[in-house]
Amino acid sequence: MVTSDLNGADLARGEALFKAPSTFVKGVVRVADLPNERRPEVAFAGRSNVGKSSLINALTGQKSLARVSVTPGRTRELNFFTLGNDDAFYLVDMPGYGYARASTAEVKGWTRLIQDYLKGRRELKRVFLLIDARHGLKESDREIMTLMDEAAVSYRGVLTKADKLKASELAVVEAKVSAELAKRPAAYPQLIASSARTGAGLPELRAAIATLADSQTG
Repeated sequence: MVTSDLNGADLARGEALFKAPSTFVKGVVRVADLPNERRPEVAFAGRSNVGKSSLINALTGQKSLARVSVTPGRTRELNFFTLGNDDAFYLVDMPGYGYARASTAEVKGWTRLIQDYLKGRRELKRVFLLIDARHGLKESDREIMTLMDEAAVSYRGVLTKADKLKASELAVVEAKVSAELAKRPAAYPQLIASSARTGAGLPELRAAIATLADSQTG
């Protein structure tokens, strides 16, 4: 996995940032109800069933902070969680896209919420785009990437469920996804491969978030 932009000090800051307990703040279904404390935010986006909730729980070391479900499409709000000492940062769990056992009207509502949030949220410092390592980028991922490119929202690819692949298979997926991200104007160049089950890549992801917190707060 490519994490050459991080060093030992970054990893230490990431560990320190996530030592503070995270708590659920609120779920938002309308842009008008977004928190207005002007705290910087990082968000997690991805297809339904990509493992967002499991990864958030693993990152924070809290088994039930984000709700995990076997049914895809259960996250239907922008869920805000505190991050760091003094709750100086927000972590945002975005609704999954690409699948939902819901009405057309509901799906349109979530889609509009995601679009409006990405286009107009000044506090949003980076989106971590979660990609299932077993499947690579799908067209629904590319649609979100295009939206973020057009809105100039910085985002970084994170492969999930990396433990499901052999090392050689994972390397092929990493190369393909990295090559595609390299062509995107708003994409961060380094990709992180992770596993909520084994903990692989979690220190690097914590460190990547901590560097954003360090540059935007204090």
